[in-house]
Amino acid sequence: STGNPAVYVGTYHKYASGSLFGMWMDLTKFYDYEEFMDACRALHNDEEDPEFMFQDYEGFPEDWYSESSLDEDTFDLIQKYVDLDDDKKDAFEAFMECKSSGRDAEVFEDFEDCYQGEFDSEEDFARYIAHECCMLDNVPDSITQYFDYEAFARDLFMEYTYWNGYVFRD
Repeated sequence: STGNPAVYVGTYHKYASGSLFGMWMDLTKFYDYEEFMDACRALHNDEEDPEFMFQDYEGFPEDWYSESSLDEDTFDLIQKYVDLDDDKKDAFEAFMECKSSGRDAEVFEDFEDCYQGEFDSEEDFARYIAHECCMLDNVPDSITQYFDYEAFARDLFMEYTYWNGYVFRD
């Protein structure tokens, strides 16, 4: 496994005949969707009109996987996903899990709009916001020690979501 987005491509006919013949295909190795489909057809050129079966997948969000199809829009989404920085891929997957954003191109814009960063806890995010917004800058240290970050976090997370260490604006 390369860690790259890949699918195992077989056919329904072979599977129904008791054969698991197919191949893992690294989706980053193809220039575009048509080149990928040409490779699938070449792999299964012993069938006149192969009905492809994508028997397994790895390296991309589960929401985009389907055993029965890998369409051009999904292929393009996977290519965009590959272009994300490695540190953002985990955050993007968390976003997909908690927001169920689906399979359209806007999912990347939604992610960029909502993603606030990685934090140890909701309270950690509240501390970050309080300091980033300079909320306590003019308050003496003898008083700031009484600021209730836990309560502030409760209020903040009426408009934010904390998921697997990442914070997203609702």
